[in-house]
Amino acid sequence: MKKPNANDVIVLEHVWKIFGEDSQIAMQAVKDRGLSKNDVLKEFNCVVGIADCSFSVKRGEVFCIMGLSGSGKSTLVRHLNRLIEPTAGQIHVLDRDILSLNDADLRAIRAKEIGMVFQHMALLPHRTVRDNVAFPLQIRGASKAIRWETSQKCLQMVDLEGYEDRFPSELSGGMQQRVGLARALASDPEVLLMDEPFSALDPLIRRQLQDQFMQLSQQLQKTTVFITHDLDEAIRIGDRIAIMKDGRIVQIGTPEEIVTKPVDDYVRDFVDGISKLKLVYAHSIMVPIEKFKPPRGQKLDKAPRAYHGASLDELIDISVSSDKPVVIQDDKGKDIGVVDKPTLLKGIQGGKA
Repeated sequence: MKKPNANDVIVLEHVWKIFGEDSQIAMQAVKDRGLSKNDVLKEFNCVVGIADCSFSVKRGEVFCIMGLSGSGKSTLVRHLNRLIEPTAGQIHVLDRDILSLNDADLRAIRAKEIGMVFQHMALLPHRTVRDNVAFPLQIRGASKAIRWETSQKCLQMVDLEGYEDRFPSELSGGMQQRVGLARALASDPEVLLMDEPFSALDPLIRRQLQDQFMQLSQQLQKTTVFITHDLDEAIRIGDRIAIMKDGRIVQIGTPEEIVTKPVDDYVRDFVDGISKLKLVYAHSIMVPIEKFKPPRGQKLDKAPRAYHGASLDELIDISVSSDKPVVIQDDKGKDIGVVDKPTLLKGIQGGKA
């Protein structure tokens, strides 16, 4: 395994998972003959869960893995805390070789350093909200005072103060998901694994929880792997996105890169119809200032200025108020590029000039 970057909290290299008795033979056949998922099922009666997946996640990053049902995203995330054993590959989390851990060490890292939030929270119905949140600490042998203090703090984070003595059956679906998130935070893990935590909720509640999650993510700086089948959700909350198909990672990139530079027709179909107004930025579409040729008689000294990180949406607002092109500046206020109206229209249409 290559030496990981010091800022990488999670590193996967060439991870495979094939379910079935002949998994090793099937994996070799995929490598040698390029068999499809359906070919493997027919020939070996094996199911390809994930195939040759590699990625890394930086400290504090929200890394979204998305794909359609059966793409392998939930299977992949369960390898990070070894709920599923890989057929082949290497997995490092928090500078530890996850595959080399014995049972006791694996239980310890799950209890203290890797929190997980599922789509269906499986809250304990006979325990109050407070006791559900405090349950991970009880397993670790923490005192009742510490459990209750931590539970209260985490419930405040997810806006459930006042519901401590309620039971799960008395809460809405969205509130139960908040309890699940608070429970995951109670053990103060460095890594959060979130497997479609909001997908079963109504759109309005889902968006509210996304907002709350993003606020908590910025506040706590937890390294997060977030599984979703919804590209809008991935774009909204992810620093980077990995798109999966048939067990393989097709593309990894920032939301802007995914939307503006899809690597194939599969990704292109995914992003078709996604608004680029808040995803594409000035630095991506601008014409370098030394290459820009202003119309005769037009000078740029009185043209409006914009930061190179301004979105298309912001550039449109600036452009509407002026008949001059917009000059783009770097972090130090130096003029580095120009966005005129034709360039802006091309950016809106295709995300690039």
